[in-house]
Amino acid sequence: MDFQERVLRSLKEIPRGKVTTYKMLAKQMKTKAYRAVGTACHNNPKPVVVPCHRVVRSDGKIAVCHEDNCHMRRINLLRKEGIKFKGNKIVDFEKVLFRF
Repeated sequence: MDFQERVLRSLKEIPRGKVTTYKMLAKQMKTKAYRAVGTACHNNPKPVVVPCHRVVRSDGKIAVCHEDNCHMRRINLLRKEGIKFKGNKIVDFEKVLFRF
């Protein structure tokens, strides 16, 4: 199984209404390749089925996407799951944080 597949499989473990960080996801995979995890999330071929929108920065903010409306789509998906935002940052980040 290649790195991309391992990341996508791990994403499926994050429950609805929870988020994790790129760093925590990388640690779960026993790697320090945080940026590679981000790249794998970005290259996710099934973005709603495999919930890459549930991976955020360690400060509770949504990573900036380079595609049109990607940033707001991710925020809206998370809002539908019950996650609250103030600007670009998750409210009560620690309460919605999923630890593997």
